[in-house]
Amino acid sequence: MAWFDGFERQTLNVAGLTVCFRRSADWAAQAHLPVLVLLHGFPQTHVMWQRVAQNLRGRYRLVMPDLRGYGDSSHAVGDAQHLHYSKRAMAQEVIDLLDALGVDDFFLCGHDRGGRVAHRLALDHASRVRKLCVIDIAPTFDMYSGLWGKKPEVSGPVADPYFAFAQAYYHWFHLTQPAPLPEFMIGGNPKAYLHAKLGGWGSQGLGYIEPEALAEYERAFCNPALNDKGWSAAIHSAAEDYRASAGIDLQHDRESRERGDQIACDTLVLWGERGVVNRMFKPVELWQAQCAGHVSGQVMPSGHFIPEELPEATSTALAQWMV
Repeated sequence: MAWFDGFERQTLNVAGLTVCFRRSADWAAQAHLPVLVLLHGFPQTHVMWQRVAQNLRGRYRLVMPDLRGYGDSSHAVGDAQHLHYSKRAMAQEVIDLLDALGVDDFFLCGHDRGGRVAHRLALDHASRVRKLCVIDIAPTFDMYSGLWGKKPEVSGPVADPYFAFAQAYYHWFHLTQPAPLPEFMIGGNPKAYLHAKLGGWGSQGLGYIEPEALAEYERAFCNPALNDKGWSAAIHSAAEDYRASAGIDLQHDRESRERGDQIACDTLVLWGERGVVNRMFKPVELWQAQCAGHVSGQVMPSGHFIPEELPEATSTALAQWMV
């Protein structure tokens, strides 16, 4: 089957910013089908969903955007409070895109950073989300706070689980450093950094990635285009995503918890057996604490990049859940 056969790539101006996305090509003819929105993670683009999309083609109308700051969507310079790359702002952009496509309610699935956008979207726009799936994440607030939910599996000379977490997810701390230090450090060899990330977190190398997808990740992440500050636009916007998560997103999450806000819909959690989330957290327990609906969970025989490592199993899990 040809690459993204049955899907069309488009760009729209949404609230003054470019959003790149793919959607089912026979959109109007399939108006009777439910919409499923798939959100990618770092350091990827929407093309991570290619095989899943092919498996689910004809069951849903699919929408797969490049999140703000990734791929061919906008790469604006971040603001001092990192509000522009807050999960609230990124979720609102997804909603604005769906409004432009005439979509009311929809199923929603996010992997990695996309899962964090999906979490905020499900809180801020509860009436729009029919069911939710988050892949290989625990809630951001819990992860940064060391609320493991279990006794983490820690090996090595230091038994402190937060030490082990910081080593495994060092990018959560490196990318949050003030600009442009991470931008310059990663920009020295962005392809090597990209490959290290894509092959890590239990994913055992790059063999699971389709050649077309890897080429797209390299094109997007290693793009030499500079922003208005003279920094790599792609690397800066990805770092801003993480700076927001370590600051304004935590503030938004804390406020939501203090108000008692919870995800209203039923939620599915998938996580990788070889990944950091499985070693250190109890994802179902932590997500159930943030969800008024029912939370189901399934550990997958993979590393972090589950939709690409196990596209068939991911597709089956989504098809069984998103009904």
